[in-house]
Amino acid sequence: MKAGCIASTAAELVSGDRDRQHGQKRDNFERIATLWNGYLQIRRDPAAPLDPVDVGHLMVLMKLARTQSGSMNVDDYIDAAGYAACSGEIASEE
Repeated sequence: MKAGCIASTAAELVSGDRDRQHGQKRDNFERIATLWNGYLQIRRDPAAPLDPVDVGHLMVLMKLARTQSGSMNVDDYIDAAGYAACSGEIASEE
């Protein structure tokens, strides 16, 4: 897929009626920021750089934030489980 096609598809998605499924963009991003800030404060070493396991945890929190706005979307739960599983696999390799 060419870059222009990717960009126009993205424009259609973010300009469309996604509020019904995901809630208002600002509200959703504020929820994500709140969860991520909390996670960053309570992680084992708040001063350490983020690692791949942290990324998995943050992605789970992003998906959980989405469950709090818009309509019920089972994909949020499936994606959260997938991110948790990937994070667990990476953590078990360390």
